[in-house]
Amino acid sequence: MSFAPVVPTGGFSGWAFLNRTMAAQKKAFAADAELQRDEANFRQNIGKIDTAEKLVGDRRLLSVALSAYGLEGDLNNKYFLRKILEDGTLKPDALGHKLADKRYLEFSKAFGFGDFPIPNTAKSDFADKILKAYEARKFETAVGQQNGDMRLALNAQRELPVIAKRNISATTQWLTALGSPPLRTVLQTAFGLPNSFAGLDLDKQLVVLKDRAEKLIGSPDVAQFSDPAKMEKLVRLFLIRSQSQQSGSGTTTAALTLLQNPGGSQGLLGRYV
Repeated sequence: MSFAPVVPTGGFSGWAFLNRTMAAQKKAFAADAELQRDEANFRQNIGKIDTAEKLVGDRRLLSVALSAYGLEGDLNNKYFLRKILEDGTLKPDALGHKLADKRYLEFSKAFGFGDFPIPNTAKSDFADKILKAYEARKFETAVGQQNGDMRLALNAQRELPVIAKRNISATTQWLTALGSPPLRTVLQTAFGLPNSFAGLDLDKQLVVLKDRAEKLIGSPDVAQFSDPAKMEKLVRLFLIRSQSQQSGSGTTTAALTLLQNPGGSQGLLGRYV
């Protein structure tokens, strides 16, 4: 693509710049000729795709479809993708339900090949929905080529509020977030958790996450991230901690200290920072 997002620096200062210029940068990105060609092709042809086999057989359409869910790395895994799509989401034993990463389940649900006699690709507004997600993800990918942390932050800013508003239990919300590798990375980094954290029993992970979320953000529940202010605080924690790790600093910065709640250096925080 000819347009590359501008991210002049890392950390929270880079995030602030990106947010100030977001509207203009997204507009310039959307005007990219290559992006427009791919979107035009998708609009013209996706309605003709009525089976999972046809979708995985069209590399260009499949690329757009996968990118809309952040799954572009699976472009060559045709058998696996066909299985995901054909199993659908309505049966408890469908493959998408067995995978920790629920992006695959959402991908299958969106297309509906395994759930309905007539898939969702036949709907008049289907292309618009997929392309909206595709454009957002592609912009995040382009940002990530400049700064990987910014891509993770943008993804979290988009995905966590969606999970927070779902009508599911608080525990299931946490499990859904942990099932997304990008979201797990943001949460672990923001909460100052070591790489070994992922090796803990899942129940213990949840206890630690809820405790840390309450101490650092204000509530033990994912539902709090429907509040833009809470979401922004999480992103700040993530970016500041990540930048500190990359600089080789083993101490918490003054900026990070200001973001933490009183007493936040006690308990779990003291053990993991």
